[in-house]
Amino acid sequence: MAILVTHAAQLRTLTADIEHDVAQLDVGQVVMSFPRAGRVNAAQILTELGDDPVRFQTDAQLAAEAGICPVTYASGKSRGVGFRWACNKRLRKALTTFAHNSKRASPWAKAVYARARARGHDHSHATRILARAWVRVLWRCWREATPYDAARHGAARALLVAA
Repeated sequence: MAILVTHAAQLRTLTADIEHDVAQLDVGQVVMSFPRAGRVNAAQILTELGDDPVRFQTDAQLAAEAGICPVTYASGKSRGVGFRWACNKRLRKALTTFAHNSKRASPWAKAVYARARARGHDHSHATRILARAWVRVLWRCWREATPYDAARHGAARALLVAA
């Protein structure tokens, strides 16, 4: 039991250190500006993104690397679309965790998720659809080093105006 208490204390210390370090980074503040991104989840995302914004030339490249967009298989006359297995699984987990949490704080995210579910997608697929939508915004903010602002996010702004 004493070992468990010691490990729990060490885990709390490491988590606090990570939260502090991410909050000090400019790019950390960009990612933490997203609804319910948090510091630990932001650290997971930043760890996988890296610090070179030109690494991904488009948001589609980032989405493919993260495995949140489907892959098309084609051979001869047959064609199919399926789940992307070959990807950065840690980045996919970080982005889908963020997407799942964001629907509690963002009306836009909640609407994107609800539309995906209404089309018949299961929870995991709907969450990846939402994560793909967030990647478009995240990539732009990351490249421009500007924090997320719902007033500048056209789709979120349109939803707020309609409500």
